Formats: sequence, structure tokens, C-alpha cells
Amino acid sequence: MNVDTLAVNIEDRQDALISRLAEPKNRLGMITSVDGRQVVTLLLDTASNSATLWESQLKDEKYSSLTPRIPQAHWMERTMWDMFGIEPLHHPRLKHNLLHEQYDEKLLPLSTKVSSSDSSGRRQYQSMKVKGDGIYEIPVGPIHAGVIEPGHFHFSCLGEVIFNLEIRLGYVHRGVEKRLSESSWNKQRFIVEAAASDSAAANALAHAVALESIGNIALPERAQYLRSMALEIERVAMHISDLVGLAGDIGFLGISSSFGRLRGAALGLADLLTGSRFQRGYICPGGVIQDADKELSKLKVCAKNLQHDLEPVINAFLSNQVVLDRMENIGKVSQRLAKDFGLVGVAGRASNQAYDARHHFSCGVYPLLKPKMALEADGDVFCRAKIRVSELMESLEFIDMLLETIPQGAISSKVSEKFPANAIGLGIVEAHRGELIHLVYTGEDGNCKRYAIKDPSVNNWTALAIAVRNNLVSDFPLCNKSFSLSYSGHDL
Repeated sequence: MNVDTLAVNIEDRQDALISRLAEPKNRLGMITSVDGRQVVTLLLDTASNSATLWESQLKDEKYSSLTPRIPQAHWMERTMWDMFGIEPLHHPRLKHNLLHEQYDEKLLPLSTKVSSSDSSGRRQYQSMKVKGDGIYEIPVGPIHAGVIEPGHFHFSCLGEVIFNLEIRLGYVHRGVEKRLSESSWNKQRFIVEAAASDSAAANALAHAVALESIGNIALPERAQYLRSMALEIERVAMHISDLVGLAGDIGFLGISSSFGRLRGAALGLADLLTGSRFQRGYICPGGVIQDADKELSKLKVCAKNLQHDLEPVINAFLSNQVVLDRMENIGKVSQRLAKDFGLVGVAGRASNQAYDARHHFSCGVYPLLKPKMALEADGDVFCRAKIRVSELMESLEFIDMLLETIPQGAISSKVSEKFPANAIGLGIVEAHRGELIHLVYTGEDGNCKRYAIKDPSVNNWTALAIAVRNNLVSDFPLCNKSFSLSYSGHDL
């Protein structure tokens, strides 16, 4: 992928960015910084498989926030404030995103600059208050029942109707990006796979593509096919897993159990291809670790069997009147708000956002070969369920096509242990939740200087808060599961 770097004056950046984003082909990919001395804006061009990095130098640790005019920026600007101490002035809801009260205000984990804060106290956080007769609050979390990850949901309600939901994350912040910048190249892939364990293949692939773009490494065609199979198998398994949760949340336990059994079959496909049900340690810079040549014919049969077994379960699920009553017109996100907040993946396509990174950016066999894109217009829970069903069935068809046409040859290319100095690598992958971005900078010595990850959940957490407004408290679990967002992927 072509990545151009442009110096853009910080005062002019906002108007220029708004002008560029007015063109349908352009997308805001990420806002971050390299070391706290600049703001880096990643602008994606979906028409030309290219990206532009706008680097805006800072005179101090402040700049005029993009959020009032570009709502998608709000979550990324909050994170940049936490990690680098760069304050977006006039941000409408500026609150700490990852670093909670126990962290000292002077802590700037990713900045090379010393904090200029006069305070040595603790950070403060205040939830938004909804006032009025009869308004009451329901705090949920951060510790939840079962094995769900920690996150705090603060509801403001009137009767059983939700007026506002404030979502607070950061409870599983592990310093992943800091650790990556301190690690050797040959160890990074094990860290990125653990950034969000249910997206191990997607993160490993984005990492590999980013490093290969730095080193200008050409991959064997067979490796590209095998990588794409791994990514699609992960998509199938996770979409089935989310359907398990949706069916369970409305008490449709027979269907939930049936989907759960079939998820095991999807993980079996992963085991056949990679030797691991969760596909850890398979995709690496330069290609893949092993060739499943002897298992591919069995993989083809098992994928067809899974497709056949899914059809009656899906039909029973989507045609059930109770499912329709519980899911239609619940948790709606309008097309306008989906566009404003840059929704990606299932959440975006259920609100008619025709964007799938597999159709636009080089990764594996994409976009030369690509699955059909599923779209729905109403943006409710049922639309998100239908998108998942369409995508997992299309992925199984796509896997079958790849198995029919996979070429012979090598499965990896040699990767040097040294990378060019002052280089930039970019990997963009359509994970099962949507657009996943890995951005890598090398320093003067060719080692990793900055490693930034943008998980698709960063785009979509706001959509959950929008979706539950004016819905019943009892509908929240269903809305939440319909997005199925990652805490770990966000918290990093």
C-alpha cells in the first residue's frame, strides 16, 4: 500500500480534513502521535488503495479539537490526551479514556516530553448527569457476571426507558503499544495476537502486512491464500459465537445451543488449517508458519458440512416471530449517525455504510478476490443479526473458492531482522468486527519507534450508547450483544 506523509499546519488541518472527508472515497482511519510532539492523522483513500499521514507539529501540548465538527474523532482524541498529554481544546466531552483515577496526572506513557501539569494529584472522572423529575441512575460493572471483560455502564433512566448511557472502559489497559515499541521485531507478533484474543488472526495479519510494507517484502501467492482462509475462518467462528449470544439473550436456548455446537465445528476448521483452534502462532511476517496441504481436502469437506448444518438453524432463527418481535426496531442507529461516527464492520453495514476493507486495501488475496458485501438499511438489532448471517455464509463460500483455486508453491519469504530507518508501515485488515489498523514507525536505528493499533471497537463503542437511547433497560443486553465489541481491543 502506498503511504504518503505530508506536513500539515495544525491550524489548517481541521478545514483541510473536513474538505477531504466530504469526498465519499476518503475515510478517517486514526488520530494519534508518534512521541507527543505532533498530531498524526491517517486519511484513507478507498478508491486508490492508498493512505496519507498528515503530521502536524505542536508548539505546546494543545490544539483545537476536531470532535465538534468530526464526531468520529472524539474517542481517539481522548486516548491521545491520556497517552501523550495532548489536550484537544473545546472537546465537548473530554474525559480520561484509558488511565483511571489511580494514575498520577503527570504520567504520559507514550510521550517523550515531560508533563507540564502543575498538579501531582489523581485524575478525576465525572459521569454526565441527566436531570429531571423521576430520573434515576443504574450503575453496572465494571465487574460482570460470568467471564465477560470489565467495563462500566452508567444508565440514566425514566421508568424502564434509557435516556442516556455513558460507557467507561480502560479496565484492562495493559500497555500493549508501549510494550510493542520496546520489543524486538521477531517477538512482536506474539504480543499483537494477545491484544484481542478473539481477533488473533486479524491482528497477526495486520502486523505482518505493516512490517512487510516497511521491508518491501513480496509474499508467495500460496501464503496469501492461506492467510485469507485463516481470516475468514476466524470471521465464521466469531459470527456464530455472536449469534449464540443473541439467541441466548432472548431465551431461544435451543437455537443458542445449536449455534454453540456449530461454533465448535468452525474452530475445528481453524485447527485443520493452522494446528490451533484460535489460530495463534500461524500468520507471521513473510507468510505463514506451516502448510496444511494434507488437510486441505478434509477442510473443504468440513466447511461444506458446516454450511449445510448452519442453514436450518439460521432459517429457524431468522423466521421465528419472537425473534422478530424482540429484534426489529430495537437498538437502531441511523445512517446519518453511522456515517458521522465512522461505524465499521457489521455495525456500519447494518446502517447502510458500504465499507469493507477487503474491497479496498491490499491484504491476503484482497481486493483482487473478495467476498460479496452484505448491507442492511434499518440499523437495528435484527439488521446486525442478518449481516452476521450473510457474512458467515459468504465466508464459507469464499473459503471453498480459495480451496478450489489455491496455487502450489512456497508459504513464506525471508524476512530480515533489520528494517530501514525512519520508515512507516501500515496494515489494514477487515477483522470480524470491522476495520483494524496497525501503524508502525521505525527510528534512526531501524528499531520500532512507535506502534499504534486502532481496533474496530474504537469506532463502534459510541454506537452502542446511541442505540440504547429510548429503549427499555431489558433490551440493553440484546443491543450490547448485537454489537459484540471488544474491551481488550479498545483498552490495549
